[in-house]
Amino acid sequence: MELVEDTLDTGLDPFLARPLFCFLTQRSGSGPRISPLWFLWEYGAIWHVAQLDDRSYPRRVREYPDSAVAVVDFDPETGRVEHVGMRGTASLEAFDRSTAGRLLAKYLGDERREWPERFVGLETDDYRLIRFVPETVVARDQSYRAPAGESV
Repeated sequence: MELVEDTLDTGLDPFLARPLFCFLTQRSGSGPRISPLWFLWEYGAIWHVAQLDDRSYPRRVREYPDSAVAVVDFDPETGRVEHVGMRGTASLEAFDRSTAGRLLAKYLGDERREWPERFVGLETDDYRLIRFVPETVVARDQSYRAPAGESV
């Protein structure tokens, strides 16, 4: 992975540990597509739990593995604007309960008994993991000083 630019104060790993959405962009036969996803940053890759039955983006991963990912953290009250953009390759991997559990805990908390039912007991036949490995990364702090007393 080539880190082309990094102006984040926090560093790449702590930024990607935040419970933010990533946006997976892919091409398709009918033009570009974008999917907002929960993600886990581990082992130099973005991981996502993908349901197979009614989602089109897992199929696109197989057909068009060259992809891009964007993650943005924006707070209009403080003027914080931090962005990570990645270009690389996505693949569809076997479902792994341990990885999926860590990903879901990032967004739903560690108390699994408090998770909504739809996230409990995912079946390995119905789910896969999408693994996105970045080749290039741009991490930018584009924050600005928010005007005093104003909020959006």
